[in-house]
Amino acid sequence: MPQEKELHFFSLHHGSGPRWYSNHFLAACPGQVRGEITPYYLFHPEAPRRIQALLPQARLIVLLRDPVARTLSQYFHSYRLGLETLDLEAALRAESVRLMGSPVCLAADNGRHPSHQEHSYLARSRYEQQLPRYMERFSANQLLLLRSEDLFQQPAMVWRQLLLFLSLDCQPLPPMAAANRGGGEEKTVPRSVQNWIRDQLEPTYRVMEQSYGIRWDPT
Repeated sequence: MPQEKELHFFSLHHGSGPRWYSNHFLAACPGQVRGEITPYYLFHPEAPRRIQALLPQARLIVLLRDPVARTLSQYFHSYRLGLETLDLEAALRAESVRLMGSPVCLAADNGRHPSHQEHSYLARSRYEQQLPRYMERFSANQLLLLRSEDLFQQPAMVWRQLLLFLSLDCQPLPPMAAANRGGGEEKTVPRSVQNWIRDQLEPTYRVMEQSYGIRWDPT
C-alpha cells in the first residue's frame, strides 16, 4: 500500500499518467499484491472505465456504510472542514442544483467539480446507481461488497473474506484502527430528518437487499 491513503488517480489525477500512479508502488517487492484506498472511485462516473483500461484484472473491494449514516457523516465532515456553510436541511435541498453539470466537468482527465465530491450527500449514498457501472466492466469474482459495520463489529470474519478474495495465504488479523465516527454530530439530527433521508434513499435500501443481499435495519 502507498503511504498516501487516497491517491485519486482514477478520479482527480488521471491526467498525470500511469507512471505517476505506478511510482506510488515502487516499494513493493516482486510478486507482491499492491493496492490503494480511494472511496471516491465508487461515485466518480469515469473511474470504472479508467480502472478497466489500465488494470482490467484488478480486484475491487467496496466498503458500504448504512446510507443514512453515510449521508450524515459526509455532511458533518464537510461542515467541520469549512466546505459547507448551509445547515443540514438546506444543504440537502440545494444538492441537486449544486451537482448540475458535474458529468461534463468530470469527463476531462483532471476534471473537478467541487460539489460532486463535497456536497453529494444523498447522491453518493445511492449505491444502486453506482455499482452497475462496475458490474458492466468487471466480472463478479473481481468485486467484493462489504458492509463497513461488519468490518468493525466482526473484523475476523471480514479478514477471512478479504484473504480468500485476494488469494492470499492465511495470516493473523492486523491491529484494527478505531472506527472513524466523526464528532458525534449525527446524534443531534432530529429523528424526523433522519426518517426523511431514509425515505429519499428507500430505493437504495430496497435494491441493495434484493439485488446484492445487503441489508441495513433502521436504527
